[in-house]
Amino acid sequence: MSPNLRIAFRFLTAKKRAMLMSLSCTVLGVGLFIVTQATTSGFEEFFVRTLLGTDGAMRIEDRKQSTLQSMEAAGGTGAHILQREGVKYIEGVEEPQLIKDAVRNFANVRGVSAVLRGNVQVTSPFKTEDAQIFGIKLDEHRLVSELERKITTPGGLGKFLESTSAVLMGRVLADRLQLSVNDSISVSARGETRRYHVAGIYESGSRDIDKTRIYLDLGEARSLLRRPTGATFVQISLHEPNRARQDAAHMEDVLGHSVRPWQEREKEWLSVFRALRVSSAITVTVFTLIASLAMFNTLAMIVLEKTKDIAILRSMGYERRDITQIFLWQAAIVLAIGALLGGLFGATVTWGVSMVPLPINTLFKTQTFIVSWSVWHYVQAIATAVVMVMVASLVPARRAARLEPGDIVRGTAQ
Repeated sequence: MSPNLRIAFRFLTAKKRAMLMSLSCTVLGVGLFIVTQATTSGFEEFFVRTLLGTDGAMRIEDRKQSTLQSMEAAGGTGAHILQREGVKYIEGVEEPQLIKDAVRNFANVRGVSAVLRGNVQVTSPFKTEDAQIFGIKLDEHRLVSELERKITTPGGLGKFLESTSAVLMGRVLADRLQLSVNDSISVSARGETRRYHVAGIYESGSRDIDKTRIYLDLGEARSLLRRPTGATFVQISLHEPNRARQDAAHMEDVLGHSVRPWQEREKEWLSVFRALRVSSAITVTVFTLIASLAMFNTLAMIVLEKTKDIAILRSMGYERRDITQIFLWQAAIVLAIGALLGGLFGATVTWGVSMVPLPINTLFKTQTFIVSWSVWHYVQAIATAVVMVMVASLVPARRAARLEPGDIVRGTAQ
């Protein structure tokens, strides 16, 4: 142990109560920072996983309309013309098979599925509800969603594949219509009503999805909605979902269609979660600020009480940088212990919070607090404490270094 560090320990033990207060605030600041970031990030990650498990990482939706002549030529086809941000689009995907073949050439693509969507009314013996039909090819859709894993009733996928008159229904919609597996329903669209049976019930984790979506065989959906060709959108899953923005921009240039990555599709909710993380971080940083002020006050008192000791050290040949190091070592010791105990405190509380029952069935569905275990939460918490406490400790440390032995003896030291 170096002499400067040994002296710092001696000075620390002289102000045990004050140092314990600084240490407690540091532990609380680091620990609560970790807990709040773990909970807010946990809910955000669960929300993202739910989205990727139902709507995929990207969607190819509308074809770009580049010229006025081509718009007029398309006018007689009944296609809807949209205009967004100065670019004109035709709704839907006219050639989904060509799009799927082209998309599979991109290295990051894991799966591709064409989806035909339409508004319908669903009637059970008890009630009628508005819903949306999603026509899919199950073998393709398995690769772009977690639908298979979300089905909560036994044998649902097998029954769905056995018959084109079978549907998969969300739990919320099934409960509202008082339906269970094998029950019959009537589905009305475009003036036509057909009967289907419930092959399985799924829970996606999102109430809005479970309340409105009914999955049906793509061929049967085309017949019901009177859409013999085309698709509403092409859903894509990626090996690395975080690269969705870059891949979407590349695909738009190549395919001539609008491609929406999940970050753009859900940017409002992602902004909300980001604001919550920042807000909670600012709030709990108050404890770290208190720790830095306590450290400043403690070191300032030590400077006042240890002026004679500082004079002796200077007269023995200690330079100003040595005195500065002694006081900074004191802050570093408190920080090291506080960071270690704060990390353990944060991990323990995070684990405890993850066990707390919290039934939620609104934006998403969960029964407990959702937490995220990330080393970056610990790095951010400790870095915040280091910056604030060390900056606060620098002022009394430099003040101690400026003391001159002669001034201390004469009683004129400032």
